[in-house]
Amino acid sequence: MTVSALHENSLLTTACNEAVSQTPSPSLPEGWLEIESLDIDAQGIARRPDGKVVFIEGALPFEQVSVSVHRKKNNWEAGTVTAVHRESSQRVRPGCPHFGLHAGACGGCKMQHLHEAAQVAVKQRVLEDNLWHLGKVKPETLLRPIEGPAWGYRHRARLSVRHVHKKGEVLIGFHERKSRYVADMQVCPVLPPHVSGMLMPLRELIFGMDARDTCPQIELASGDDVTALVLRHLEPLSDGDLARLRAFGAKHGVQWWLQAKGPDTVRLLDEGGEMLSYSLPEFGITMPFKPTDFTQVNPYINRVLVVRALRLLDARADERVIDWFCGLGNFTLPIATTAGEVLGIEGSDTLVARSHENLARNQAGRERALAPTTFAARNLFEMTPEQLVADGVAQKWLVDPPREGAFALAKAIADLHQNPALRNGWRPPQRIVYVSCNPATLARDAGLLVHQAGYRCVAAGVVNMFSHTAHVESMAVFELDPSRVPGADTAPAEPG
Repeated sequence: MTVSALHENSLLTTACNEAVSQTPSPSLPEGWLEIESLDIDAQGIARRPDGKVVFIEGALPFEQVSVSVHRKKNNWEAGTVTAVHRESSQRVRPGCPHFGLHAGACGGCKMQHLHEAAQVAVKQRVLEDNLWHLGKVKPETLLRPIEGPAWGYRHRARLSVRHVHKKGEVLIGFHERKSRYVADMQVCPVLPPHVSGMLMPLRELIFGMDARDTCPQIELASGDDVTALVLRHLEPLSDGDLARLRAFGAKHGVQWWLQAKGPDTVRLLDEGGEMLSYSLPEFGITMPFKPTDFTQVNPYINRVLVVRALRLLDARADERVIDWFCGLGNFTLPIATTAGEVLGIEGSDTLVARSHENLARNQAGRERALAPTTFAARNLFEMTPEQLVADGVAQKWLVDPPREGAFALAKAIADLHQNPALRNGWRPPQRIVYVSCNPATLARDAGLLVHQAGYRCVAAGVVNMFSHTAHVESMAVFELDPSRVPGADTAPAEPG
């Protein structure tokens, strides 16, 4: 099943189960609906008297609303709220003028009308529902949600650029809600304040360039001390345009990078200057990165996330740890401050080389040396039991995959659990800390680990990495159950 299919299936299953279990409300005026819950896309979930589920954009739990339906299926409908007759106590005034259901509204955020604490509660429910309905897994403990600044947190963003001839201006921002058009954004409160304040000057800059029609994108990467902007340009830039970029950079404190084609063509406009980087001060680690490298969008939450992950991992000096999907070493290098040996595995040869560079940079001048650490390139979406055995025994794992999850890895460890003859002395890790950006694929992989690989899900919780959006970041902890018999595969019954 694809990631999108997993996601849609989890939403519909949850919505339909909730609708069936709810007791009908007293009769409402004709055309009104009462909202029972919220789905991961921040749509209110209601049901008609005949039981049909209705997903309503802009509605919140316990509200009574009228809706304009724009999509109908046999067992569900989708629409947009047209009137709120009874308002939720959790409804708040959005913090951005471009948020809403109006024409031209920005599609970057979906939950600004919901109180921040309620947003976290919704995401926690989504995680629990996905774990149960997709993986038949119920965590023994729910971790306290990790929260942070709700505004000015987004240090990574990909902004579309469009010269609108009819308006005689350039637009820079996210796409409009449910549209391919670029929103007319003048501010963006989820971006760092200095970047939000730069949106209108950026529009003036691009409008004044010779290449105003051939620059479709600006990518933001803000580090601790450097703000980098990557300008995607389809044609070579003129000397005049390069001079304009340099003048803008000097005035606004921006480090310009240029991208002529694919990500491998990204280069600094002018060499020199400070290096783009972020720090993990609790571990004495500084991570240099290029603006197109994957790094977490929210650096404040990332610091707390790494601290919690390492606390839960509890790597000791006599233990070997494998960091799967290690990227630049965001978890690998902090793990090396406590573990006895660390192996970081990533799919990209380029990232592996960069990880080695980051290791050397952070190893220099430390009072206490980092543990012996190596990196290897591996296609983790084609992992096999044989390769898992070849990578050696590790007492602890840290797994941080992309949205697709770590199915091949989970399947390989399950195969080894059920086929002891394949192990050749290999032993599974005692503990796995799994950091996920997609609760549907986490649930799928958790089902394999718990029902086919001999693990218990001892804890899970959400990480509010993207406030005001429907994105759910989460973390789960799995412990090897020594009492499990190899090959056991007994899933719990559906709760009554």
